[in-house]
Amino acid sequence: MTEAARKVGFITGGGSGIGLGIAAALAATGARVALMGRDAEKLGRAAVTLPASAATLTIAGDVGVEADVERAVAAVVERFGRLDYGVNAAGTGSMGGVAEQPFESWAFVLRTNLDGTMLALKHEAAAMLKLGNGGSIVNVSSIAGVLTHRLMSAYCVSKAGVEMLTRCAADELGEHGIRVNALRPGLVPTDLAAPLAAHPLVRADYAALMPLRRLGTVEDIAAAAVFLLGDSASWITGQVFAVDGGHTLRGGPDVSLLLK
Repeated sequence: MTEAARKVGFITGGGSGIGLGIAAALAATGARVALMGRDAEKLGRAAVTLPASAATLTIAGDVGVEADVERAVAAVVERFGRLDYGVNAAGTGSMGGVAEQPFESWAFVLRTNLDGTMLALKHEAAAMLKLGNGGSIVNVSSIAGVLTHRLMSAYCVSKAGVEMLTRCAADELGEHGIRVNALRPGLVPTDLAAPLAAHPLVRADYAALMPLRRLGTVEDIAAAAVFLLGDSASWITGQVFAVDGGHTLRGGPDVSLLLK
């Protein structure tokens, strides 16, 4: 495969966790990858963990700031000459009851998780439309998009919005050969989810609600993302794939156990 023909993926939240895992899985297929995140040093550390054969670009910026996202996507196209895959994995969370959570905390979660996904998708899609070669976008949702999580209403609402955004974008962009899908992970021990995964009571509660009775791994999610992005899923769009050990067959976890 020539350098010009190698696929290019742009990954938000690429400095760690699920975003970095998907970047590594894409790089293993021969794709070139661009990582976006807030922390330039963290992105640099992430980039050196990728396969030596990968051509990697890192771009520091905030997905909640449109100018940052527009600049990042433009940098990818300028560097590689194409954009085939968009992976929107940047996210954050908070805890607080609906009657006492500070609005600033609510707004920050929504700005990062929902607005950030919208802005990334907007500029990824615009670049793909301009290039005229189609493309594939995967947004990262959560089981919290369809199952209540006590004390995590901002996170739940943001992920529910990501799932509807995915469906709307797929409906609009399909005629241009651009597919848009989402992943709905269960609990995966990442930096963001570490407090949940490490707490014995919470971890046991999650396991009790999963038929497969184990937490997920970054590799579980990355494998599903590579499938949805690639040609094997060429007739799949507008779908939300739960990769959760069967958790969504049952009910939402009780994360208030963190307080006990």
